[in-house]
Order: sequence, then C-alpha cells, then structure tokens
Amino acid sequence: MALEKEVMQKMKEAMKAKDTLALASLRSIKSEILKAKTATGGGEEMTEAEELKLVQKLVKQRKDSAAVYQEQNRPDLAEPELAEAKIIEQFLPEQLSEAEIAAEVQKIIASTGAESMKDMGKVMGIASKNLAGKADGKTISNLVKKHLS
Repeated sequence: MALEKEVMQKMKEAMKAKDTLALASLRSIKSEILKAKTATGGGEEMTEAEELKLVQKLVKQRKDSAAVYQEQNRPDLAEPELAEAKIIEQFLPEQLSEAEIAAEVQKIIASTGAESMKDMGKVMGIASKNLAGKADGKTISNLVKKHLS
C-alpha cells in the first residue's frame, strides 16, 4: 500500500517540523485508510483506485465545509479547511485544467455519438472513468451538461 506508507512518512516529517495542521490532515487520511481496511473485513490491501477515491472524498469534504463556512461569513473556520484540503491534495495526481477536461468531454461525446441530455449517463460514466483523480465529478458534470444542451 503505497499511500499508507507515504502518509506515514509525511506524518513523521510533520511531527519533526511540529507542523500541527499537516499532522492533523495526515492523521485524517490515515484514519480513513484504517476505516476502509477494516470495513472490508480482513485488513486487505487497498487498490490504487480505492486509495484515489478515498483521498478525493477527503478533499471534497474539506472544500464543501469551507464553502458552507464562507456562505455563513466565517472565514476563520473556512481557512483551516482549505489549508487541510491543500495538504491532502498532494496525494492526488495533478488536476487537469477546465479546458483540458472540456476537450476530453468533447472527445467522449464524439466517440459515443451522444446528442442530447438523454445520453448524459453514458457520457458521464466514460468521462468519470477516464478522468478519475484528474478532475472532480462536479466539474465533469457541468461540462457534460454544457456540451449536451
């Protein structure tokens, strides 16, 4: 399990540097890994795809919380959430720009022959699989809707 080892190494570095924010973020990743391993029943190794999904979920949670705090005019609570998200994001592959995602979505639409919103499920399935870890689902969904409408 590459992710768990990498997280443990970063935790040691954060402890030595006395970086409490990074340490808290890394502990949350480790906690989620342990939960996922015990949920399957046998402490099995996670696949790379499962690790990727887990890290994406953690980043999304932080960003969603920060958005709620900002709506409620609480920047004091939003800033730590965004900082944690940034630390956790280092375990994700480099994210694509919106233009790159749009180009990929257009290729998928062309290859599947999708013409209307009725075909959105088919396009989303392929796009989500192809862009896993490189783009978040909300961005993909918005671009697919834009190109199909």
